Amino acid sequence: MRPKLRPKLVALVGGSGAGKTWLAERLHELLGADVARLALDDFYRDRSHLTAAQRARINFDHPRAIDWAVFEKVLRAVNAGRAVRVPGYDFATHTRRARREFWKPKPIVLVEGLWLLRRASIRRLFDVRIFIDCPERVRRQRRLARDVKARGRSAASVRRQWRATVAPMHRKFVAPQVRWADVVIRGPLRDAEVRRLAQELRV
Repeated sequence: MRPKLRPKLVALVGGSGAGKTWLAERLHELLGADVARLALDDFYRDRSHLTAAQRARINFDHPRAIDWAVFEKVLRAVNAGRAVRVPGYDFATHTRRARREFWKPKPIVLVEGLWLLRRASIRRLFDVRIFIDCPERVRRQRRLARDVKARGRSAASVRRQWRATVAPMHRKFVAPQVRWADVVIRGPLRDAEVRRLAQELRV
């Protein structure tokens, strides 16, 4: 049985465009004030010391792009029920935001990210591990729409990146994590399925 003050940590894992953020938002709506959210995306390594040309050559779809030491430190503090300061990341400039957000855990903490289950030391911290298995064509369309609208990318550059790094890195590093999932959800996600999941997380 979990200690009373320790939050329930829930990993939401899947490829780019699988629906991790949508699922986190919908579960937050259904579970209300008992939920707090974290995103692995906020823990990308700071690249402010590099030129724009050097940043453009980095493979951001490889797990080594993440500052794992900082992420694990934060996650362990959250797991213990402690408030923490969480970094933020600017995807337009590939730099870490100067100001860290003061963050308090809630009874349920939803953590979304591409590679949350790869490292055993991190994987063991989660009480529930959910993998979203979504068709590539759906993920590709969503990635294109998001990066053009929210990250100021051109459609051509997004397609090039998908072919060069996103798809091969998904096959190598993201998809194999399904073996460590407690729950596998087939995408596109259905609201009835999400409602059932929310009920299970309340227990």
